Amino acid sequence: MMTNAMRNLTKAALMAALMTSAAWAGTAAAATLKIATDSGAKGSDAGNAIETWAKEIEAATNGDLKFEIFYQNELGGQQEVFDLLMAGDVDLMLNWPMTSYDKRISLIYTPYMFTDWSEALTAYGKDGWLSSALAGVYADAGLKYLGAWPEGFNGVGTKGGHATTFEAAKTFKVRVPPVSPFTETIAAMGYQTATIDWGELYSAIQTGVVDGDSANVIFYDYKYFGDVLTDYVHTRQQFLTGILTANMESWDKLSPEQQQAVAAGAEKVMLAQFDAAKQADDGYVEEWKKLGHKYIELTDEEIASLRRTVRETVWPQMEALIGADLLDLVRQHASAD
Repeated sequence: MMTNAMRNLTKAALMAALMTSAAWAGTAAAATLKIATDSGAKGSDAGNAIETWAKEIEAATNGDLKFEIFYQNELGGQQEVFDLLMAGDVDLMLNWPMTSYDKRISLIYTPYMFTDWSEALTAYGKDGWLSSALAGVYADAGLKYLGAWPEGFNGVGTKGGHATTFEAAKTFKVRVPPVSPFTETIAAMGYQTATIDWGELYSAIQTGVVDGDSANVIFYDYKYFGDVLTDYVHTRQQFLTGILTANMESWDKLSPEQQQAVAAGAEKVMLAQFDAAKQADDGYVEEWKKLGHKYIELTDEEIASLRRTVRETVWPQMEALIGADLLDLVRQHASAD
């Protein structure tokens, strides 16, 4: 039998649910959403990007959509914030791809799909072949893919010398992040590999546990390891990018006009970053050289040799991660071998 107290509790729960529903039902009029980045403090490029995205949306919706903004570590670590996005506790996010919910997101890290900025923009631009593929993968995970936020092509930073051939690379042990196919790619390039947490990398290089870092654009090696590394080879094995994303349930609660504002804001932020990232990458190359360090841009022949070797070794292994259909798509659209 239901007591009066139970009836009152049930009514209270129902009223709370209705209030929540009503708040979202009125989304066409107004709502406050949460937007976050998992990498970047306030004032950083990533922090500025989500602020710009939020302002674009607020302006396009005449203030009907407003935002609470959260920066790196304010809601937890990278995986924790991604979990919040998956749960809908964060509505919009600039995050660096996590494969914990769907390994097919590793598609982003497929090595040597392309090696220049124009090809990258073609792939990641609105309705680009890679963006279209990722939109499907993200949708299956309950997320709305809204665009890329690129950093650029990575390379290998080392101390006390460098390698431009497979044989020369065998003498160096370099750090790789714990995400496939980074280890497989660097091993295929000839290097010894070690999986080391980002926070422990400086001391690992300093003490000789590893000879360098193999995953990042030059900014990170200049900014964080400029006093312990001496050489950087721009091998361009992967194009690194953050992803502008929405929780799908949050997206579906928006009116069509609000969805358009969110998508248009994301595209504007993406295109601005394509321009800014290329210029910033060139600038950090010069800063790196000012430290007296060596910067090696591989010749077309050297890149072609690496590309063939890595593709032959790593691409077949990618099928277990991303599936045959996505791998066929990569083969169809990737730059000429």
